[in-house]
Amino acid sequence: MPITNSQAARHAFLRQMCDDSYFPDHLVDQGKTILLRLCERVEAERPADVQSLYALTQAATEEFNLLDRDFVAAGSGIETVARDWICDEFCFVASAYGFTGVDAEELTAGRDW
Repeated sequence: MPITNSQAARHAFLRQMCDDSYFPDHLVDQGKTILLRLCERVEAERPADVQSLYALTQAATEEFNLLDRDFVAAGSGIETVARDWICDEFCFVASAYGFTGVDAEELTAGRDW
């Protein structure tokens, strides 16, 4: 399903990770896919409130938890700086879809990275 939100469709997800050779490109691409899938789910499910949005972001966070294992196996990892970059992307998605004032920590509350 193509993303219809113009902000999300134009956004270069995980740009900083793409520019850093510490992060394998194919794994960063998987991270981008997770974020794009989150956008698709927001558009398809149209969460009515922030709690419904949190349910969607938690599912995406779980996907990043699994992806972190692949980063570690490749000699990388979702460490402090990457964690902040990924959390910023979750905040971007929330904002792009009209959810302002969300708790950034709640967006990725289930993370283990």
